[in-house]
Amino acid sequence: MRFKVSVPASTSNLGAGFDALGLALTIYNDFIVETADRYQVEVEGEGKGDLPEDEKNLFLRAYKSTMEYLGLNQPVKVKQINRIPLGRGMGSSATAIVGGILAAEKIAGKKLSLPEVIDVAFKFEPHPDNVLPAYTGGFVVAATNGDLSYVKLDFPEELKVIIVVPELFLSTEDSRSVLPDTYTREDVIFNVQRVALLMGALQKKDFSLLKEAVKDRIHQPYRCDLIPGFWEVLSQGYKEGAYAVYLSGAGSCIGALADNNFENIGKAMCDVFESLGIDARYLVLDVDKEGARIEDIK
Repeated sequence: MRFKVSVPASTSNLGAGFDALGLALTIYNDFIVETADRYQVEVEGEGKGDLPEDEKNLFLRAYKSTMEYLGLNQPVKVKQINRIPLGRGMGSSATAIVGGILAAEKIAGKKLSLPEVIDVAFKFEPHPDNVLPAYTGGFVVAATNGDLSYVKLDFPEELKVIIVVPELFLSTEDSRSVLPDTYTREDVIFNVQRVALLMGALQKKDFSLLKEAVKDRIHQPYRCDLIPGFWEVLSQGYKEGAYAVYLSGAGSCIGALADNNFENIGKAMCDVFESLGIDARYLVLDVDKEGARIEDIK
């Protein structure tokens, strides 16, 4: 048996929607999987030389955990083709987790329910805002309180997502360590208002409201110090016509929403990083609606 699992990147939070909002994007990590007599993994592209190529590999860990859940054991050989930058807030870890789960389902010939998928996935990443978009595709709103509740919404076709990728690695752990343990009532109300405004603006396609809607007091003001030039990058994105500019996930990538002038927006934001001696590139992406998928290989 030989097949390919493709899993999309994601951008999460979208400003004030901390740990709640996620959006799947049209850039993918691929995993070429075949049954074998022992576990083997090869990494190509992003993370080559850095990611483990043994059973510590996250894809294999998620695969083995799923197989254990199913009461089975079948070693695999996997070729991991990574296009999503690592440690940048684009859900690269979620792709490995989801990919491992789907590979196990395929080989076992069994389909897990979504709660079962989440149970396995949360052993490795207990945040739904990357795992769910990678799995289901689209624009996902999620809430957890022991159980998971979520809804997949339409996202305006007119908008593309520009992702600026600085050569600046930030682990999720480091990005979370700078967040406070408590927040003021005013800050919480501020964020609730902006998330509500964001959802309304997207539904009504009133893009003029998005700049205000992606403002945040929960994570961006604390994480910005980890990213040189953060506020200037945002400013340049808006100057070139972006409707919204925000920190993607835990960073260091910065996302922008726009319906035109994509190249100029991306270049202007990258120029800020370049002026500070930090290499940067940008991606112009659509929203992936399908989520993770499997293709048989002869």
